[in-house]
Amino acid sequence: METDGPMKIAVLRESAPNETRVALVPETVAKLVKNGMTVQIERGAGERAAFPDDLYTKAGASVADRTQTLDGADLVLCVGRPDDAVLTAMPKKAALLGLLAPLGDADYVRHLAGAGITALSMDAIPRITRAQAMDALSSQSNIAGYKAVLLAASELPKFFPMLTTAAGTIRPAKVLILGAGVAGLQAIATARRLGAVVSAYDTRAVVKEQVQSLGATFLEFDLGADAEGAGGYAKELTPEQIQKQRQFMVDHIGASDVVITTALVPGRRAPLLITEEAVAAMGPGSVIVDLAAEQGGNTPLTKAGEVIEVHGVTIMGYTNLAGRLAVDASSLYARNLFNFVSLIVDKKTGALALNWDDEIVKGTLLTRDGAIVHPNFMPKTAA
Repeated sequence: METDGPMKIAVLRESAPNETRVALVPETVAKLVKNGMTVQIERGAGERAAFPDDLYTKAGASVADRTQTLDGADLVLCVGRPDDAVLTAMPKKAALLGLLAPLGDADYVRHLAGAGITALSMDAIPRITRAQAMDALSSQSNIAGYKAVLLAASELPKFFPMLTTAAGTIRPAKVLILGAGVAGLQAIATARRLGAVVSAYDTRAVVKEQVQSLGATFLEFDLGADAEGAGGYAKELTPEQIQKQRQFMVDHIGASDVVITTALVPGRRAPLLITEEAVAAMGPGSVIVDLAAEQGGNTPLTKAGEVIEVHGVTIMGYTNLAGRLAVDASSLYARNLFNFVSLIVDKKTGALALNWDDEIVKGTLLTRDGAIVHPNFMPKTAA
């Protein structure tokens, strides 16, 4: 897929009502323009991330309404899924690149194919060395892990650090992190910086050293087999393993002031790690921040987008935590996109030049020319 001249990139205001991020920030717009590309921004696209239109204009972009922004676009960049009106209005030769969340939603992938869209998903970036700078899931999870600790600290009716005062000594808060991926490791680091006593648990034994290097205690429990799957993600446990894990967690959760859960299995409902029994074992005023709320939650009590109190414990089910730090979340995501765009542009002409055989392109490409091309979503006979 190639264009005749320099690539025209379009960025629209995000469709989701709770999405504050924007796909490109002025800094990355300036780099793209410097590299010979044209950038078109929908009016108001960056306002919720504190990037007003005039900053984009100064960076070299043109700012217009949606119709004009999409006119002649070769590549449409987004954060989350655009709505159907955008898919319909996109030029048929254009490609779509964003966090399209295809896993577990084959119907949506079929919908993209039916719309004739060439779609590439940033959540499918292969976990290989040369793709690290494009890994949007990691950049956004990092922010979510940091914000989760700040939310917990603001809600907990205790200090995080140990304090020695004339009136006596205040013991530090005990924080438990469930899941030591990118979000979990950042949560550990942040809670430690705030002075809490931190422990962490993960089904993957390989993360023990990383947890300990951040000054946290790694809780060990024999599941009978390591639970690391392909690409460094956790794999789904057996029902027997899950039951053993939950029982092990009750005592540790009950002794914690704050529990932050980050456990996700790509394309599946989030695993249930915290039973109601474990919640009831926690002291009054304790806090749970469930980063898996959008995928069903790591507790059966979590309500996505809500903060509730059960058994005297506050359970935060916020979604899109990265969007609560929209400036930096957008900046990091825009750099991920810039690095990906640099892969698919002809360095001499500035034209869109997708190499269908490139490992990163193949890993992210969902649909092309009205057909599903990613092997995870093709019918088994076709695959």
